[in-house]
Amino acid sequence: MVAVEPSLTGELVSMESLAGERLHNQALPQEFYDGRHSRTIRLVGEEAVEKLWKSKVFVAGLGGVGSYVVETLARAGVGNFVLLDKDRVVESNINRQLVASYRTLGQLKAEVAAERIRAVSPQAQVTCLPLFYGKETARQVDFSGCDFIADAIDNVTGKLLLAEAAFEKKIPIISSMGTGNKLDPTGFRIADISKTSVCPLARVMRRELRARGITSGYTVVYSTELPHAEIPSQTPASISFVPSAAGLLIASHIVKQLAGL
Repeated sequence: MVAVEPSLTGELVSMESLAGERLHNQALPQEFYDGRHSRTIRLVGEEAVEKLWKSKVFVAGLGGVGSYVVETLARAGVGNFVLLDKDRVVESNINRQLVASYRTLGQLKAEVAAERIRAVSPQAQVTCLPLFYGKETARQVDFSGCDFIADAIDNVTGKLLLAEAAFEKKIPIISSMGTGNKLDPTGFRIADISKTSVCPLARVMRRELRARGITSGYTVVYSTELPHAEIPSQTPASISFVPSAAGLLIASHIVKQLAGL
């Protein structure tokens, strides 16, 4: 059966026809023209999608934020990934993480995320790094060929090390600030770290980055919402629709930057 898509006028158009007339480009795998990217190509153009397919994104942290970053980038057409996360799926992840379900309990988050990428983009190249990004492991990580870094890890030391690596290697980076103890997904903003307010984690990062000579040029997603139910020394509370919103914003920023939109 030939796949069809409605045109802007409502007319049904054969995907085979679209591939033959306008979309065919040997730089992209033939599978791009099975219909899965037809809506994206219509929105941003084939040149933008080709840029995405050739891009390589490093995603650190595959929880409530990072799992949505990965999924969104894969569905948008990014063709190469490096996924870093040492954790395995546990029950408490299920309420907010795409990698978490009763079927994936005990599995490495990086491997689950890789399988999700391959389920929607079988030709994508994925490297999994099941490790903790810290002082002892940072030098083991190879950023070669990476066009963007998405930081969705949840500890300050790792975030600072990742920021330093990005600046040293001149790789664009966007980092998630705090998403716990919040209920308003509309409160997220994309801004330079120097322009942030309200968020406690952003305040700490501003101070620590300044001590390392970084005062601007570090893009973050942060929330203008005051934290709810913040209890010192306890794990932050979270819900499905807040960290996911931050992940979608991060992915949108990366897509626009890589594709030149």
